[in-house]
Amino acid sequence: MNLDLRNPMGLMFSIIGVILTGFGAATNGRVDLYARSLGVNANLWWGIVLLVFGQLMFHLGRRSQKRLASLPPEPVDENAPRRGH
Repeated sequence: MNLDLRNPMGLMFSIIGVILTGFGAATNGRVDLYARSLGVNANLWWGIVLLVFGQLMFHLGRRSQKRLASLPPEPVDENAPRRGH
């Protein structure tokens, strides 16, 4: 199986980032909602951070898969001891 963990992680962080960014943009300017955070729209900023991080992870995972697909397969040594299960 050729699954890089960064792909689903990147998608998960990106989806959460989109949700938080959307909520932060929709509630931008509500003083009562952001009184605890000293008026800083934490949902908007952390949503952007999660979105950028998710896109970075997804990009790195895709780049790694493309790099591995372009490499030639390793030769199999029949006399080597078996590893794994």
